[in-house]
Amino acid sequence: MADPLTASKAAYKFTRVLDLFAAHHGTQRFPIDVVALAKDAANQFGGSDPITEVRAADIKRFEGALVPGEDRREWMLLYNDKIRSEGRIRFTQAHELGHYLLHRHKQESFSCAEKDVVNLEKEEATIEAQADVFASTLLMPLNDFREQMSGSADFDGIGACANRYGVSLTAAALRWLRHTDTQAVLVVHRDGFMQWAFSSEAAFKNGAFYRTRSQTVAIPDASLAANESVDHERSGVEMSARIWFPHAPADLSLREMKISANEYDSVMTLLVLPRGSSVWQPWNERGAR
Repeated sequence: MADPLTASKAAYKFTRVLDLFAAHHGTQRFPIDVVALAKDAANQFGGSDPITEVRAADIKRFEGALVPGEDRREWMLLYNDKIRSEGRIRFTQAHELGHYLLHRHKQESFSCAEKDVVNLEKEEATIEAQADVFASTLLMPLNDFREQMSGSADFDGIGACANRYGVSLTAAALRWLRHTDTQAVLVVHRDGFMQWAFSSEAAFKNGAFYRTRSQTVAIPDASLAANESVDHERSGVEMSARIWFPHAPADLSLREMKISANEYDSVMTLLVLPRGSSVWQPWNERGAR
């Protein structure tokens, strides 16, 4: 019995083909033409129900959709015609392609909102998380991504990757955070409050995270993020870690970076802490009032 197709396995199959093609023909490897891959997916994976059309459509409230044709003999991949960012379009297309390869026999159709395409799950527990892993792995192969980010821990390095792979800064940042051993936290905020935050595993284990799903979290007043006179600070400035994490040691500093994310009408802040630093509340103070 064949092993079940996983998000990573599906992406790696395309990666091998694309690597060989680029090496043989001397063509540019990135960014990936997702439309061409989607239309050839049935041939690559032995399906009889191909994706025959990929196009922009008026699908309000959704980033992308995958819908079957008559008798489910073909599929149409759609993305919101209001999206202006090529990076968001490419990632949305790859996300829906992931649904086609992994889930089309489990569900009638797929309509994905921004929260599905910008998925913050750390595990592949849902089909949206699986489609997100497929898209990230396909568009930003980890061996190449790590090579590009070697020695980088700022928006300059992440931005260079976003340009190389033709994805949004958000997608590139999340790819890095999921695989780096740097203690880093990405905070996306608007009007003084966090919309969401995502921590690398190393940061999370040392207490550097925010519970934005269950709480309304304000941006600290003394932070660079709250300084409306600064729109961009890509390389970062040093500041006391206690500004962001009140229980950090008094002498601990972190590096804060900031950039406007016009495609999401929000601001992105990246916090990088020293390796091995902890910002957990001391045990003897927990529970105290």
